[in-house]
Amino acid sequence: MFRLLGHVLPEKKAIGMALTNVYGIGRSTAKDVCKKSGIDFDKKVKDLTEDEQKTISDIVRNDYVLENDLRRQVNWDIKKLKELKTVRWMRHNLWMPVRGQQTRTNAKTAKKLMGRSRVRPTTKK
Repeated sequence: MFRLLGHVLPEKKAIGMALTNVYGIGRSTAKDVCKKSGIDFDKKVKDLTEDEQKTISDIVRNDYVLENDLRRQVNWDIKKLKELKTVRWMRHNLWMPVRGQQTRTNAKTAKKLMGRSRVRPTTKK
């Protein structure tokens, strides 16, 4: 049983895919961690030795911002946008796409969640 930052990694999965259970680690970060530690990406979690587990946990803890720290950083960034009253924050606030995606045919989920009136505010007469 391999515990990493409070997560129990599934023993039947490959270590590269099991690392993605931790918030902030995707496939590319998992590949980097495996490369730095010298462990095969496809090696099963149950086949890892204690030393390999220790090297992986040391690399993850020292080199990457993960879990609650990452969530806190993202929330702080959005608060900063709010204080500056940027267009990006306004789009975050309206639950609209932020990075310039089209909204005429896409972003259906945002329109359903917030309703048409929230997407295009109307003025009362």
